[in-house]
Amino acid sequence: MGKRRLTSMADFPGRGQAVRENDDKREQPFRPQDLEECHGRIRTFFDGIAQQREDWIERNLGYHEQIERQYRSLIPAGSTVLDVGCGTGRLVNSLQPSVGVGLDLSSTMVEVATRKYGSGQVEFINTAVETFEYEGEGFDYIIFSDVLSYFYDIKGVFEAVRRYCHPRTRIICNFYSRLWQPIIQVAEELNLKARHPVLNWVTKGDVAGFLRMSGYEVIRSFARILCPKTVPLLSGVLNKYLSAVKPFEYLSLANFVVARPKMTPFAREREPSVSVVVPCRNEAGNIRAIVERTPEMGGDTELIFVEGGSTDSTFDACLEVQREFVEKDIVVSRQEGVGKGDAVRLGFSLARGDVLMILDADMTVPPEDLVHFYNALVEGKAEFVNGSRLVYSMEPEAMRFLNLCANKFFGYAFTFLLGQRVKDTLCGTKVLTKTDYERVISFREYFGEIDPFGDFDLLFGAAKLNLDIQDLPIRYRDRVYGETNISRFRHGVMLLEMCNVALKKLRFA
Repeated sequence: MGKRRLTSMADFPGRGQAVRENDDKREQPFRPQDLEECHGRIRTFFDGIAQQREDWIERNLGYHEQIERQYRSLIPAGSTVLDVGCGTGRLVNSLQPSVGVGLDLSSTMVEVATRKYGSGQVEFINTAVETFEYEGEGFDYIIFSDVLSYFYDIKGVFEAVRRYCHPRTRIICNFYSRLWQPIIQVAEELNLKARHPVLNWVTKGDVAGFLRMSGYEVIRSFARILCPKTVPLLSGVLNKYLSAVKPFEYLSLANFVVARPKMTPFAREREPSVSVVVPCRNEAGNIRAIVERTPEMGGDTELIFVEGGSTDSTFDACLEVQREFVEKDIVVSRQEGVGKGDAVRLGFSLARGDVLMILDADMTVPPEDLVHFYNALVEGKAEFVNGSRLVYSMEPEAMRFLNLCANKFFGYAFTFLLGQRVKDTLCGTKVLTKTDYERVISFREYFGEIDPFGDFDLLFGAAKLNLDIQDLPIRYRDRVYGETNISRFRHGVMLLEMCNVALKKLRFA
């Protein structure tokens, strides 16, 4: 790299990977004496190119449209968004925020952004993120799009934006893959891409490390865009489909990392209350044991039995325990619809608790285990706690062999499709806050009324919101009453349909 790439800036390209050539031709690292000096150099450079920035975007529209598409798949319209290093404001404006703020060091960039997009809900401010002052409650999303390479202190920037976060804030970064460095340099030399100062070439691992050291937890990382130029038919196939599949993902241009502020124990003036929803069909022999064995959790524990379609005395058994255990908070309802999914949705609509839980009435997951799910949630170890039956050894009759094989297959499939590790999608025990559930169900129209199980509405919505999904291993027991309501072949076909939905709506979104 003896040849200087950025001839217009004597003090760039930068420190580490990018170097400058001094008078005696020896390569020296760029080491500004302090942060303000670095800010000044970046500000001067981008002031100089701001008026041409939109022209360059139009020349490379395929790349920018792909970046916008990825961000729209990650950020619901109507969110509050802070765009750090917003440039001319195109990206934050495309996200249709309810409140949007773009920050940029370049006053000329901010002038262009304000002229083009500074009406309605988006405001642009000429300031460094380290000195930005915000009086709101925090942003839903803070984005860093193709700007990490310009920061003198990446860790310091991530630390600075902590004060703009609330507990559900998501940090989203995208940046070039190091694999593409020589291609990008050639494109700049050939004037196919705008020249930019580069202080840092970072990998997904580097960014994840900076985030962890700055008080965040990485939820997921991925790569997209194999063809940054628009080529009819070809670029659509490469970017939407092939770049989302390994090994092609490793060759993609744009790396993405999604993180959340590291959770602290549930912030509360009181212990959160709990609602345990128990869908039950032909489970009369288990109802009393569920009431007797479900632990008291939090400030109050509410049991909601939702019966539907039973041919035994399940509904009468539910009414009997409601009358007998008057000291307990028991709700009994009968669904008008069909299926466990309908029962779960009805139960959650009746729930008064801060924390929502599902417990299958077959008691193959012991009710006593619910306290572990509660603790994981309120201690901030997860935002969506998913039971997993596939870690500990099972009792001999707990799960038939073909069911076990299918569950393992679908665990691998949905881990790929959701972008987070989910080992057992059909374990009936799932736990999340009522606040997050209300956000999750807002995506029901997006995914469609396709879930007869009650598991995938929750998993798909949680993945779409980038909630931190964590498996909690449980010991799976033999049934002590009744027979399974699962049809391995008919429900297996339904699971394949769920995979198809996740493929279209999540993986290839």
